[in-house]
Amino acid sequence: MVDILHRIGVKAPVAEVYSALTTNKGLADWWTKDTEGAGGEVGDELRFRFAAGGFDMQVRELDPGKRVLWEVVDGPEEWVGTHVDWVLDQKDDYAIVLFTHQGWREPVEFMHHCSTKWGVYLMSLKSLVETGTGAPHPHDLRIDDID
Repeated sequence: MVDILHRIGVKAPVAEVYSALTTNKGLADWWTKDTEGAGGEVGDELRFRFAAGGFDMQVRELDPGKRVLWEVVDGPEEWVGTHVDWVLDQKDDYAIVLFTHQGWREPVEFMHHCSTKWGVYLMSLKSLVETGTGAPHPHDLRIDDID
């Protein structure tokens, strides 16, 4: 199994990042405008839709201000059964986000695309929390023809 790994620092309290990961409004403001469901309780289901398709996630773990863990329950075959893990820590003025999309069966070409897009969306999350404005789909940076 292989994982996508990213790290960002967000100049804000970790609670603000946690809120952007666990509320419908927060998620819709940095990842995709077409977000449905709740993400604030273990067992909640979230549905994220994009022009090229979508993903359904189930919240598996929540540790306020420290961790958010989702399991992909529907979407592209390569995603189903994988986990999206957000580990948060406060370092001085920065919320440090350690992001892992874990459990890919193999490093297929689609994984390369997804790694780059996760980076784009993590920068959108950073922008949302720091400035109040993110760049969620469909306003995100397009990187190729399968966006």
